[in-house]
Parts: sequence; structure tokens; C-alpha cells
Amino acid sequence: MTHWFDIGINLPDKRLVFPDAIEHALHNDVTGILLIGTDIQQSQEALSIAQQFPNNLVTSAGIHPHYAKDAAPDFIEQLKNLATNQKVVAIGECGLDFNRNFSPAQTQLRVFEQQLELACELQLPVYLHERDAFAEQIALLKAYSPKLSGAVVHCFTGSLAQMEAYLELGFYIGVTGWVCDPKRGESLREAVLKLPSQRMLLETDSPYLFPKTLKAKSRNNQPAHIPHIAEFIANLRNQELQDLKQNCWQNTMDLFAVGASFEH
Repeated sequence: MTHWFDIGINLPDKRLVFPDAIEHALHNDVTGILLIGTDIQQSQEALSIAQQFPNNLVTSAGIHPHYAKDAAPDFIEQLKNLATNQKVVAIGECGLDFNRNFSPAQTQLRVFEQQLELACELQLPVYLHERDAFAEQIALLKAYSPKLSGAVVHCFTGSLAQMEAYLELGFYIGVTGWVCDPKRGESLREAVLKLPSQRMLLETDSPYLFPKTLKAKSRNNQPAHIPHIAEFIANLRNQELQDLKQNCWQNTMDLFAVGASFEH
């Protein structure tokens, strides 16, 4: 039996009320959720939360490029220690962000490459972030992709050409409610039309990126909104919703190897 799986929420963000957001998601058949780790502390907190919902939550563990400058000298050892827990199914959120440059570019590159090396060593997929740094990021990923066990481009908002470059490396594409935005989502909608069914994953990036096509009292996004995003994508692609659900569920199982614990 298949359900919905949100491969990216930012808990413990205080705008996501715990455990209400999880219970609301489960009520809407979103039975699998990945909590994103963006630094050591948040990765630890996410793991602690995931352990309270053993059949529904998993996490990533990593250093977001914004926080690269704050990474401790032993951050790789700390991530490796976190990854010994079976609830940690990916390394990241990691990558490059040259839009805001909260950390120097060279520091971002160093911290990103160290996490790629760790992902290769542990044979865990990488959970990728990229903004205004595509050329540098794809070059580094091409060097490591032969040794990686897989990757997802989290919250993809790029062009069709950029998506195709990631697909050539065998990566998955994470699609959010950005696709529902009438103005900003135009290029993403063009790309999603060409996205192979076996490479699509669904995510909300809650509490961010509230779908513009959804009417709700709160503008804080929730994992319970995955079915709405999926329905929008299915209509856009002229695809049966159940087929999209089956594809995205299986893709998630394949990438994160979560298997039996989510087949319920």
C-alpha cells in the first residue's frame, strides 16, 4: 500500500507546532516525513523528534551552507556519530548558496566537499541545497557522483537545463509548492513537465513555501499539504494522481532505503 511522503520539513521550527503538525499530516495520509538537519544542533533535535514517531519520521544530518562558517573542527565526526542511528537516512542539507553568502564561498565549498566525502564513505544519499551557485555545485557533484549512493536536489526551483544536468547524474528532484506559484513557479512548471516519473520526490519545505493555490487560515506550510501539491502536479502533467502517488512513494523508498518500516 502506498501513502504520501514529505521528504522535507524544518522541524524543530517553532512555526510548526509539534506534535500537531505530524498528527495533521498522518490524518491526510502523509505517513512518511523527513526532518531536515541544517546544523549539528538541529540535526540532533530532529533525530530526537523522529524517535518519538518511529514508524513515520526519519531525518537527515548535515551543515547547511549558511552555517558553514560556524561548523566545528570536528563536525564530520559529529555527523558520522549521528549517522550511526538508522533514523538518519541522508547527509545534508548541504551544498552552496552564493545568493546570500552568509558564509564565505570557499568555506562553503570546503564544508560541502567534506560532507560529500562522508556520504560516499557511509553510502548515504546527499540532501542538496543550491542557490545561485549551480556551475560550482554541479562541477563538484560530477566529481563525486560515481561514488555517491544517490542524491536529491531539495526544493528545486531551477531551469529545465539545470534539472537535466542533475538527472544525468542519476539524482532525484524534490518538488515543492513553489510549482503552484503563478509567477515565480513558471520555470519550475516547465521543468516538471519533463521530469521523469521515476525521479520525482514531493516535499513541502514546511513551514516555508506555502502553496499559493491553497486557501488556509495560516500561511505557515505543513506536511499535510502534500496531497494538494501532488494534485496540482498531476493536473499539470495530465497524470493520474494515483500513479504519481505510487511513483513518488517508490522513489522515496528507493533513495532513502527506509523500506519495511514505512510499508504499513
